[in-house]
Amino acid sequence: MILLDEVSKSYPIHGGGRREVLRDVSIALPHGRNIGILGGNGAGKSTLLRLIAGSEPPDRGRVRRTCRVSFPLGFTGTFHGGLSGRENATFLARIYGADPRAVLDFVHDFAELGPYLDMPVETYSAGMSARLAFGLTLAIDFDVYLVDEITEVGDARFRAKSARAFRERLGRSSVILVSHSSTTIRALCDCCAILSGGALHPYETVEDGMAAYAALMGVADA
Repeated sequence: MILLDEVSKSYPIHGGGRREVLRDVSIALPHGRNIGILGGNGAGKSTLLRLIAGSEPPDRGRVRRTCRVSFPLGFTGTFHGGLSGRENATFLARIYGADPRAVLDFVHDFAELGPYLDMPVETYSAGMSARLAFGLTLAIDFDVYLVDEITEVGDARFRAKSARAFRERLGRSSVILVSHSSTTIRALCDCCAILSGGALHPYETVEDGMAAYAALMGVADA
């Protein structure tokens, strides 16, 4: 389980003041459910994933985890640009207590970066960085995978391989997914939460969440 206990988070706004992303949020995100996070642009969905991962601390409150949670897939801050893909993979394997050799072997085979694996990540294209991130995420066993927008990575063959691998992993793990795609959320999630105005509102089903989000945004039901 992932528990947010009176968590607050805000950022300074250019010109003065602060933008509140979370305000005294207390919620339990149960393990074993695939949760889609909905919210408008700037609502703080990516920030929420970073807080859950521990990549960023809250201003107040605590985030408690009783399960093994991944770094956010799609969060570019995961990698050190001056280090090679191999060095980043080795570092993260050690951080998460995984076998570095096994992780490197998986990433080498899955990401298909060839000699670029030994080049600095800052020289990678967006697609190459996504391949590294996707491969590294799958190379380490997590109970909960945090995904910040699934992007189309590589050619059709690589996309199909990635989709198969991710769905296989979700057979024994769960996901917390941020996406603007209702199709993706319906395909991968079984419940939703809407982040709006500093509050996080849970919904038992995806359809209930989608209907509430459509009403909030003033659009036809997605």
